[in-house]
Amino acid sequence: MIYVVITTLLLITVTIMSAMSLPFNWVFYLTVLGQVMVVIMVYKVLTDNYTTDKTFDHFYEDRPIKVPYERENYR
Repeated sequence: MIYVVITTLLLITVTIMSAMSLPFNWVFYLTVLGQVMVVIMVYKVLTDNYTTDKTFDHFYEDRPIKVPYERENYR
């Protein structure tokens, strides 16, 4: 997750720097570095040794799935 945080902060910094009209070469080099960091971040996230016993039957756990025939009464 550290790669996600570093990449996010770097790209937010680029956005702020470009909005503040800082020198082009700084913004350009940080943009290139940000693109490299995105590639590294994606590689690290996809090759992470993360396993789970969840399946698609578990769907999202933050709230239950509503079945279409179980409609709430809004009256």
